[in-house]
Amino acid sequence: MDFGIVLQTDPPASEVVRLMKAAEDNGFSHGWTFDSCVLWQEPFVIYSRILAETSALTVGPMVTSPATRDYSVMASTFATLNDMYGNRTVCGIGRGDSAHRVVGRAPSTLATVAECMHLVKELAEGREVLLNDTPVRIPWVRDGRLEMWMAGYGPKALKLVGEQADGFILQCADPAIARWTIGSVRDAARAAGRDPEGITICLAAPGYVGEDLAHQREQLRWFGGMVGNHVADLVARYGDSSSVPRELTDYIAGREGYDYAHHGKAGNPSTEFVPDEIVDRFCLLGSAGAHVARLEELAELGVDQFALYLMHDEREDTLAAYGAQVVPKLTA
Repeated sequence: MDFGIVLQTDPPASEVVRLMKAAEDNGFSHGWTFDSCVLWQEPFVIYSRILAETSALTVGPMVTSPATRDYSVMASTFATLNDMYGNRTVCGIGRGDSAHRVVGRAPSTLATVAECMHLVKELAEGREVLLNDTPVRIPWVRDGRLEMWMAGYGPKALKLVGEQADGFILQCADPAIARWTIGSVRDAARAAGRDPEGITICLAAPGYVGEDLAHQREQLRWFGGMVGNHVADLVARYGDSSSVPRELTDYIAGREGYDYAHHGKAGNPSTEFVPDEIVDRFCLLGSAGAHVARLEELAELGVDQFALYLMHDEREDTLAAYGAQVVPKLTA
């Protein structure tokens, strides 16, 4: 299993760079960031600094969306970073949540996500596409590579992942939900004539290493609220009787809106509806040994990478504990 770190690009950017360097020193292979340009600083500017100050770390958004940048701009940005630093980027992409809603936009359709994945990948890898009915190619790209890893929860999104994406991002560490989503992606890949084992599976969730479980739950409860934004969309679209697991949908019954001013932050007042049970299932808490045990279970389900959200009050200690006690166990 590989490991990634997920950060918000809060100022100062130098602190984001420092933590990314520390993650690489602790055995992490990927550095991810949120991508909501109003709520946080512009990640692609910061990626250039991270790539310059690390030796092998792969960086990318978790996740970007089709509506925040023109496709040609997005492709050129990735291609420029890859040309400068040697194909060390990956594009995590989804329908859009915070980046859209804070500027009054709804999430993109899956058809738009599919179009964006195709056009951006083709352009960033140097191939010609038809963009706005015009043949377009980035002429200076040489040996470019850009994998598209798509995030999603619902049946139609998982089908698209299996049919088109290079990787799948699941933002939740619940084994039951991982089993269903990974199985759905692989079934869709088989039906499309693709190798299901060729799709990289990345699971992303907060982790907090320590002994005070009550404190950890309060620090990580925000994640259940963030996932709840996507689940609410699913319930609105499919109702309560779809194939989506009850483990994912039942807990949002008490949800009463959401304030993006506190998005992804400990103490988010919009997440009081999230019960302890959901925090325990969706996140990784407790001793380093407890983290290893959950990650071993997820690895058995086919998870290739665990991306560790570090939004709590003991980031340094958790990162160090992963480097010393978790990463070596799972990468051996």
